[in-house]
Formats: sequence, C-alpha cells, structure tokens
Amino acid sequence: MKIVIYGANEKSNAIASELFEDHDVIIIDDNQKKLDSLSKLDIGTICADAINIKLLKEINFTKNDAFVALSDDDESNILACLMAKEVNDVQTICFVQKKELMESLNILKDEYKSSYIQNVENIIWPQKLLAQEIFRIITVPEAVDVENFAHGGARLLEYRIKEDSELLNKKLKDCYFNSEVLVVGIVRNDELFIPNGNSEFLLNDKAILMGTPVGLDIAASELFESKGKVKKIAIIGAGTLGYELALQLEKTSMDVKIIEANYERCENLSLNLKKALILNGSGTNLELLEQEEISRCDVVVAITNNDEKNLLCSLLSKQIGAKKVVTRVSQSSTTGLFEHVGVDVAISATQACVTEIKNRIIDSRQGIIATVEQGQGEILEIILHDEFKEKPLCEIKMPTAGVIAIIRRGSRIIIPKGNTTIKAHDKLLIFTKTDDVVTIKEFFDK
Repeated sequence: MKIVIYGANEKSNAIASELFEDHDVIIIDDNQKKLDSLSKLDIGTICADAINIKLLKEINFTKNDAFVALSDDDESNILACLMAKEVNDVQTICFVQKKELMESLNILKDEYKSSYIQNVENIIWPQKLLAQEIFRIITVPEAVDVENFAHGGARLLEYRIKEDSELLNKKLKDCYFNSEVLVVGIVRNDELFIPNGNSEFLLNDKAILMGTPVGLDIAASELFESKGKVKKIAIIGAGTLGYELALQLEKTSMDVKIIEANYERCENLSLNLKKALILNGSGTNLELLEQEEISRCDVVVAITNNDEKNLLCSLLSKQIGAKKVVTRVSQSSTTGLFEHVGVDVAISATQACVTEIKNRIIDSRQGIIATVEQGQGEILEIILHDEFKEKPLCEIKMPTAGVIAIIRRGSRIIIPKGNTTIKAHDKLLIFTKTDDVVTIKEFFDK
C-alpha cells in the first residue's frame, strides 16, 4: 500500500517509522532540511508543495492507497486533500488544528451535503483524540488504558501491578479471575509478552485484561483496590486540550477543578464552562496544590504545552497524595521514562495520531480493530469461514502466541474457556503481538 504524507514534522516522522517496513511511504514537504531529518528511514521524499496538480498526478496512486495531510497549515491540508481525491480518487485523511474549522467542514458535509467537501473523507482534530483517550482512562478507576469493542459489550483494561496488589509475585495459574475476564498480556520493562499459566506478575508490570464490562468491574474491585467511582478531577493546563476534556467531564457528575496560569484564559473558561471551578495559578506551585487539596483528587491530569512542566506538576501532585496522575507528553518515546519516574499514565498526542491513522487506512482492511502499547500489540477480528468445522477451543493450536479473548456470535458476547466450542461465522477477537498478526491471519484463513 502506498501512503503519501504531506508535511514533514514529528507526526509524519512517527507515522513513517511505524509503517515504512510494510508499506511504501512517501513524504512531501517544501523544506529540504526537514526531509533530510528523515534520511534514516527507508522512505521516499519529495521536496515540493503538495498543492500541485501536476505533482499529484505523477505519484501514480491506486484506489487502495492513501493521502494524509498533516502539515502545520490547516487550509493547505484541506486543499491538498481536495486535489488528491479529485485527481486520483485516493482515500484522504486531513488533520486540522482548529476546532472551528473541523466543525465547519463537518457541517458542510452533513447538513449542506457538499459534494466537494466529501472529498475530504476523514477529518481528524488531534486534540479530540487525546481528550477522548484521557476521558476513558479517567472514568475507569485504577486503569492505565481502556479500549471498548463490540459496541460496548467487550472491553480491554490495563492495570499497573503495585506493592499492595493481590497479584504481586503470583503466577497466573494461581490467581483467581471471574469467568468474564481473561488476562491476555503482560508488559514488563516496556516489552509486551503473551502470558501462560506459569507467568508471574512482578512489581510495576502492566496486566492487560479483556472481558465484559461487568466482569472487569468485578475484577477491578477485587484485585486492583478500586475505591469506587471517580469523583474529583483536577486539570492542570487549560489550553485547547484542557478545555475539550473539561467539556466532556461536565457531562458527568464529577467535580472538576482547573488550574491555569493565563488569567485571560481563565476568564474565557469561566464564561464557557458551567460547573468547573477555575483557578488562576501555576500547577508547579506546591502551596497552591496543597491549599486546593489536590491530594484528595481521584485523578490529576497535567496537560500543559510543556513536557517538563507536566512532569513537575505530576510529581508534586503524587508527592502530596493524588491517587492517580495522567500526563501528556509530546513524544511517544518519552512515555516510558515518565512512567518509570512515578507518573501513572503518560499519553502521547503523536502516538494517538499514529494509532488513528492505522485504524483509518490500514487496520480496518486487515481486520485489526485496536493497537495497544505503542504498537506492540494488536487486537484482531477474525470471522470464521463457512467451511470451518465446529470444535472446542482447546483443539485450536495457533502457530504463535495469541489469546482468543472474545467470541461474538450474533448479538452474544462470549468469554471463552478451553471447552468453549467455536463455529463457522463466529467473530473472534484475538490479542497478539504485532509481529505475529500475519501468521495468525494465515492460520485462520486456511
């Protein structure tokens, strides 16, 4: 598959790094120095402006290819997508930084049925992606990652093994999990592996569980010291992302407190947010954090535009007793570092964009419905073919490590055991390492 990216920057670098081994990646930018910074990758580069009909014609797209516009100029991204679609009938993905522009484009598409704007098929606002991911993590106590499947009937949760965990230093075969939950992965020192019965949970491991929402809620209350619903949230930094997150949280019953250093921004927030408490000050001010009882917050979210400030705010909040800290980092490569020094969850905006690109243009075609742990793990959806002979799960000997975690049979969600029978037309949700996806797909395609 050919993937042409307009704009050489951190996001395009991350996308190219993730995809270039399996796809033909080309990056277009009119700044040669930016393109030179990508020389370590085996990709094509074109020093030019993508808003060029002649250039787009020469690229020789097919309908299975994709054009991704994520330069720093929203209007140029839109125009480049319009041209690419018109000239090549290629799938287009357009990144925009302005929320108002995204909303206007969607209104033109949905309300005015603009045939021209339909050419901009996928419009992505990165701040919304990040706000949605943080919201999911906030609303599930103790979890460091949350993904939903099967229209909410199945879920993946990721938990950190702490000193007081019931699972610490126990083998998987010696741990009790209710029948609606399976352990599908363990992350140790930033490396994912598929566990077996003899796998042991060690301090600071991350356990990845899949199951029904009810089953996972029960597991959380029994094994991960969940104290009930999240009630108090503090947001440090109320730029575009902080405001978008606060809007989502205002739809819940949670108490939201915002700390923002810019006074004019605070005034604007107070006019647009109905329930949140707005405080003008710095999240690095320990006295302010103590005075505002940040220690009593269930979750503190540090999302300023500065990584160093986010880290300091997070560590101060943890020091005075905040139960859980979620922090934004600019580069996905630093998420592990932040978590090693005490941050509960570090989230990268760049990684969120990479995952969205994979979901939109690649994974949906390959049966992959989710990517976890910075691309180390995948959740496959395999539909068993007409000729598949009914057999119990224990007789399925996959050629590589993977866990059949969910069976979708019509509207039913089944959490399988060894004696569970699988049948033709069942949809299997399989958790495996990214490197083993092709092997598993080929196994079930036989």
